[in-house]
Amino acid sequence: MPKKGNRKRLKFKAGDDCPGSVTVADYADADPAVVKSGRVKKAVANAVEKEVKLLCGSEASLGAEEEVLSLDSDDEHDPGKDVESGTDIVRKKKNKRRKECSESSHGIEYPVDIWLVLSSYIRPEDVGRFSLICKNAWMVTCTAAFWTRLYRRHYKSDAVLPCRLQPDSIEVMRCLRAHVIRSLFYLYEPFTLRVARIPALPDSTPTFLNNSKCLLFSVQRVSGNRPEDLWEFNFKFVKQAHSKHRSAKSLCMPKKYEDVHTNPESDCYALQIHTLNFIFTPVVMGMTLTLFNINVSTDMRNHRVRLLFHDSPVQAGKKKGDQSGTQVVLDPVHSVKLMDWWHPEYPFSFHG
Repeated sequence: MPKKGNRKRLKFKAGDDCPGSVTVADYADADPAVVKSGRVKKAVANAVEKEVKLLCGSEASLGAEEEVLSLDSDDEHDPGKDVESGTDIVRKKKNKRRKECSESSHGIEYPVDIWLVLSSYIRPEDVGRFSLICKNAWMVTCTAAFWTRLYRRHYKSDAVLPCRLQPDSIEVMRCLRAHVIRSLFYLYEPFTLRVARIPALPDSTPTFLNNSKCLLFSVQRVSGNRPEDLWEFNFKFVKQAHSKHRSAKSLCMPKKYEDVHTNPESDCYALQIHTLNFIFTPVVMGMTLTLFNINVSTDMRNHRVRLLFHDSPVQAGKKKGDQSGTQVVLDPVHSVKLMDWWHPEYPFSFHG
């Protein structure tokens, strides 16, 4: 390998075909740190300056000299002089242009009528995304016209709907949004398929019911697919932790749309358990569910459900003993269904 000291520098003359080119030796073995920083060494800058003087003459060298000075390294740059590099000037111009654009342009705000027209083409599963576009789009989803059009778009005359979800009942403003959402689980195929795929027994024990208050409890005998009848245990729970969230939403909602969005069942769940025989259970209405567990029965052929209730909620990070609470054990269990307020099998008798 030849030594660096013996390397010859190639220079271009005025008659060369490419007078604007730079020697390969100056940049082929350049320091990666220098290339990354965008600076050129002092020796290279002086060599380029001499090349410019030879090519363009002494008159053009004056302007080139000022540009070369701006490419010096940081340690040779005099902070007292007001000399700025070409990169700094370009950066300042871009920042100034960007600032002027941000001050003069804040986007275009379209009226609510345009968003109302666009909402006619929104799928039911995309309503939440549509409402997050802007404030006017969210305001459209608060109106009664939006939910009425959504219902009429998917309504079918041959659909089997409960009385509360018939077209005559939908015309009532109160709880309009909740009624339309419930009806979509009868009319809209993607929603009906979602409900049909829910298994008879959950894959894992749901944990979000912890610290939920039991509002209603009932037991009845029903006819199932088995030769013998089943016993149905119905529990209605309400999430107590959502009370603050509910009040915050009511403050943001315009008063003229409060009736449309009213839903007494928004934070409620119905737990429906079918057993193979009647099981005596204590009264748990008004108590707080602190433990909900689903496991295999002792005979290894069925399932067992264990519910533990206390008089008050359990604080985070603390546990209450089983002896201080009321325990409900259902065994053997045929099926367990945990239904949200929009579920088609949610008991209408629980509605407020």
